[in-house]
Amino acid sequence: MFSSVVRTADATDRTGPDRRRYRGLMGPLHTYSVDVTWTGAGRTGTSSYTAYSRDHEVRIGSKPPLLGSSDPAFRGDPTRYNPEELLVSALAQCHMLWFLHLASAAGIVVVGYEDQAVGTMRIEAAGQGQFREVVLRPRVTLAAGAHLPTGAAVTDGVLADIHHQAHEHCFIARSVNFPVRHEPVPVRTAQSVSH
Repeated sequence: MFSSVVRTADATDRTGPDRRRYRGLMGPLHTYSVDVTWTGAGRTGTSSYTAYSRDHEVRIGSKPPLLGSSDPAFRGDPTRYNPEELLVSALAQCHMLWFLHLASAAGIVVVGYEDQAVGTMRIEAAGQGQFREVVLRPRVTLAAGAHLPTGAAVTDGVLADIHHQAHEHCFIARSVNFPVRHEPVPVRTAQSVSH
């Protein structure tokens, strides 16, 4: 569920010269609500580590539920989504959406976008773990004859700059404490794509 509430720098009304200073500090505050329900208790619940299923449902508003579990390495169901996969997916989705926005704003016509993102997580001896990095490998397809509004060609370098900007803007990438790298595949044009 998505809602947006505009917040100011504090509860007081800022007027005069201070108003300009505080106006740019606080933007809209967005809140996201997700319901998670464990469905794997079975008859004995958590009576032992092996007694229960990791299955659960993630519900977001009236959308169809996401069927979740843990990674199969942690006794999860391999046919369901796990939190680690969803984190990598969120990073790839966020980057793609910003890239498409920035390409459109730059006058570049993108007709295809694919990513084969990979996240690497290390588990410590005591059982704690953390992601080491996520690498995005976006493959962009441009419209046949795509060019910049100036008439210049859209090169891999131009797209690399847009990927960099997308990374700088991505809310999810800005929120994690591990590196998120992007290694774009060389640009393709619609006419060079074989069907």
